[in-house]
Parts: sequence; structure tokens; C-alpha cells
Amino acid sequence: MPANNPAVIKAVLFDLDDTLWPIVPVIRRAEDEMFAWLERHAPAVTREFTIDSLRARRMALMKTDPVYQLDLKALRHAGLTEAFRHVGEDLAKVDAALEVFSTARNRVEPFADVLPVLASLRRRVLVGSVSNGVADLGAIGLAHFFSTSIAACHFGSAKPDPAIFHAACESLGVLPSEAVYVGDDPLLDVKGAKQAGLHALWLNRPELGPARELPPEVQPDAICTTLFDLENWLSGRMIVLPPQPAGR
Repeated sequence: MPANNPAVIKAVLFDLDDTLWPIVPVIRRAEDEMFAWLERHAPAVTREFTIDSLRARRMALMKTDPVYQLDLKALRHAGLTEAFRHVGEDLAKVDAALEVFSTARNRVEPFADVLPVLASLRRRVLVGSVSNGVADLGAIGLAHFFSTSIAACHFGSAKPDPAIFHAACESLGVLPSEAVYVGDDPLLDVKGAKQAGLHALWLNRPELGPARELPPEVQPDAICTTLFDLENWLSGRMIVLPPQPAGR
């Protein structure tokens, strides 16, 4: 490790949505598939509501209970239950409709750099994830790359709360200063991780649209456009550890 660089990295933690895969097209497809299911199995709901009006109601509900800001699955369930109740539809169908959504939501297409970089890192350092979303890494087929995965809905607090970053580090047995967090959101991911004492890399993927600018108060350790840039940044900074079992 270069003498002028004090960083010693034992663990790499990732955000998920818009970091490992694009999420907007996934959510749109999942909502379309669920709405098509509702048209067949709960038509009274689709006669009264649209995808947009259901979404607007969820946004309103989110402001009524802090739990909904942590658990997006619970929020979607509450919104759909309200719509079913409004039109007198059988509430027993809510869970089935949400299963259609969940299955589609976990059919993601990782960015081209994700699988090779995760496989490479997994052989050398500890790998984990910290997410405010509800992606199921097991259903997606990526769980074997991660020694720990912490979701806000299960943990009880969300990024940028330092506690969720610290929990991931503790789970891996590393200090925050020995971990780097990689994510696309300047405030939740970069500023949040830095305030928790981790190193932080901003992943600004060009595939997600026009180039964004960092707020002046956000100072990542590096800016990447691909995970290959992450590997370059890690070169000389990693302490190579024995492989850890997935789901540790």
C-alpha cells in the first residue's frame, strides 16, 4: 500500500437499486404486470384507479406514518388494501397481487460490470449491501456474492442514518474506517457513509441519464462511472482476506 495513502480497505458495501441495476424500468414493468393481474382478478379496482392514482395515494400515505418511509412493501400493501376496501373488492386478493409485483420487481438486469466485479471482489475482500429498498438478493440470484445484506425495512432505520452503515460493518467484523460504500445517491449513499466514518465512492452511471452534479457539501473519496473504476481505486488499498461464506 502506498505510504501516502492511509486507507486500508477490508470490506466493500454496495447500494443496490441504480447501483447494481437500473430500477425505474423494473418498477414500471412490475406495476404494469400487477395492474394487468388486477384487471383480470379484481376489475373493480382498475375501473376506479389507475397506476398513477395508486402511486399518488401511496405518496400521500407515506407522509402519515414513518414506518412507510422504511418499509416500501408495507406502504404498497397499505395503499392497495385501501383501494380494495374502497371498491368493496375481496381483501384476500391483495397479497396475491403484491406477489405478482414482487416477482416482477426482482427480475432485474444487472449492469454489465456487476457480475465480473462482484466475483472478483468476493475472492479478495468482504462484500455486503446496505439498501433502503426491498430487493431480494436471493430471488435475484446474487445473494452468494454477499457476506451480509441489510435492508432498512428489516433493520428499523434507513440511510443516511449512521446506524445502518455501522450495523453492516459490525456484521462483517470491520471498523467503519476499513470499509468503503458505493452508491448512486449523493446524500443517502455518499454523505451518509462519510458521516458514518466509512469511505464513500459516488457511482455516477451514464446509463441512468444526463450527468448529475454533486452538492458542494458532498465530498466522495472518488467518483466512478463503472465498478471497474471502483476496482482501480481499490488497487493497493485492499487487505486481501480469506473468502467468507455468503450470508454470514
